[in-house]
Amino acid sequence: MTEDNHSLTTEFTLIGFTERPELKTLLFLIFLTIYLITMVGNLGLVALIVTEHRLHTPMYIFLGNLALMDSYCSSAITPKMLQNLFSKDRMISLYECMAQFYCLCLAETTDSFLLAAMAYDRYVAICKPLQYHTMMSKKLCIQMTTGAYIAGNIHPTIHVGFLFRLTFCRSHQINHFFCDVLPLYRLSCVNPYINELMIFIVSGSLSVFTITIVIISYLFILFTIFKMKSEEGKSKALSTCASHFLSVSIFYGSLLFMYIRPNSVNEENKDIIPIAIFYTSVIPLLNPFIYSLRNREVINIMKKIMKIS
Repeated sequence: MTEDNHSLTTEFTLIGFTERPELKTLLFLIFLTIYLITMVGNLGLVALIVTEHRLHTPMYIFLGNLALMDSYCSSAITPKMLQNLFSKDRMISLYECMAQFYCLCLAETTDSFLLAAMAYDRYVAICKPLQYHTMMSKKLCIQMTTGAYIAGNIHPTIHVGFLFRLTFCRSHQINHFFCDVLPLYRLSCVNPYINELMIFIVSGSLSVFTITIVIISYLFILFTIFKMKSEEGKSKALSTCASHFLSVSIFYGSLLFMYIRPNSVNEENKDIIPIAIFYTSVIPLLNPFIYSLRNREVINIMKKIMKIS
């Protein structure tokens, strides 16, 4: 294909969930409710951690940044999705598309490193409690948080940079509810092999690195819990770790299913939409409840604030 024979596409149409008008109002209300709860839950948690000095510890610093990134992720996707449910053209320019993917990838990558940092923090707190304050110093906490944001910015920069080598001269329709790189690769009239390779190498390496930290940390945590003599303490620790690990598993599982598995680029967009909903809407909604409402210290502070008000 050449530019002489085919007009290059610089704008795309996001098809979204459905073309059936009777479902659009219902979908709008569902995702608007999810978005509002997500923002209130995550930003409320951030405000609580910032204002309450008792929560200025590594675990809550990581949790606050995770909540901030979940709000950022949801805001990068949901407002445009809600607009497109009732928009006639549903157009998005190539540069808007790149910006939306950049914001999403930044949030998801930063989340990956923050979850790994949180798992390591819990490992130190449970397995080496006497060494916690030396092993998880304020300096290390700041370094790990800063590193998460640096990695979060570098990762999407690589993929967006490689998008500039592609030209788009096929269909302008993206059968998805947001602009992702995989649907763009399918519309490219240039072979996206290098782009696919970079996703496999860079995204795969980052995923393996963070997942390994999470798995090893939780394995040591489980070994320590099973050695506990108190059945009540063992039950509480297992319950908390199980809910945390479930959230982490859904997060990493959906990302790996989307981007790292073989032939992910060639999958039909309609087949990956349910998976995309999980990591763009459901996980940001659930995280503040999983990580805070099962935490006695956070609940006690919230009760105290509500009594004062």
